[in-house]
Amino acid sequence: MKLNRRQFLRTDRLGTAAAILPSTAPQESMPTPILRIALLHLAPLPGDLVSNRRLVETAVTTAARLGAAWVITPELCVCGYDFADQIGVGWILPQPDPWMINFCHLVAQLQVTVFLSHPERDRQTAKLYNSVFVIAANGAILGKHRKINTLRVGAESWSSPGEQVAPILIPPVSCVGVLICADTYSPMIAKSLQTQGAQLLVSSAAWTPGLHGPNGEWERCTRDTGLPLLVCNRTGPDRTLNFTEAESVIIKNGQRLLSFHAERSVIFTIEWNLQTQTLAIPECQTTVLSS
Repeated sequence: MKLNRRQFLRTDRLGTAAAILPSTAPQESMPTPILRIALLHLAPLPGDLVSNRRLVETAVTTAARLGAAWVITPELCVCGYDFADQIGVGWILPQPDPWMINFCHLVAQLQVTVFLSHPERDRQTAKLYNSVFVIAANGAILGKHRKINTLRVGAESWSSPGEQVAPILIPPVSCVGVLICADTYSPMIAKSLQTQGAQLLVSSAAWTPGLHGPNGEWERCTRDTGLPLLVCNRTGPDRTLNFTEAESVIIKNGQRLLSFHAERSVIFTIEWNLQTQTLAIPECQTTVLSS
């Protein structure tokens, strides 16, 4: 039987594949399913849509070549964090817009699942939202999450807070809870996802250390829910904040399993054990993206 990429996962560090199909083999003889996940720890430029979109496309393509099945982007990776004063918000359209349609085609060609942070305009109300879209390996949009804990002043004042939270069905994990940055600050958001059947939490973030930086929210989120949390943060300077020391993290049961940062755009690739819902190996692969 011929299997395409969407029908198999990595099962060890040597790349052995195991079909996600019914089997009559004894359970003990079946290899442990491993999901390779790429966290795009990027340095988007504020307001530079052309460069940032090219950076995301290059990073996703590179991650696919590294064997990643899932690819997670940081918050507002296509526009930078503090963009509104530079380019306004007129470019934010109902999604998918022409660029996202082309991006979905790229995702289908690469056969990866992408968690894409991208602003959107609601078709009915024209309200603007800071959103993450989950794009399947066939290019279809599986679902989205609109950031709930938005700042009403400053760099996020353009966005309206999301009003609903629900897990998204994403093979091969099943239900995944998607968060955006400060959504982890409110315990009930993650708890609601867990109650609705989420088995894993994924967060895009633009959260730098400092006075208002992360202070145990990620760890508490995993203790409250019992669910692992994968946080893809960003790096690089923005107009008002410097994210160079911002960390992407992997957390379970209140403990950081991995924590990493970089001064420039890199890809952190991990191996995730789907059976135990933890890291298959206690390290990550780091790939620097060329300028």
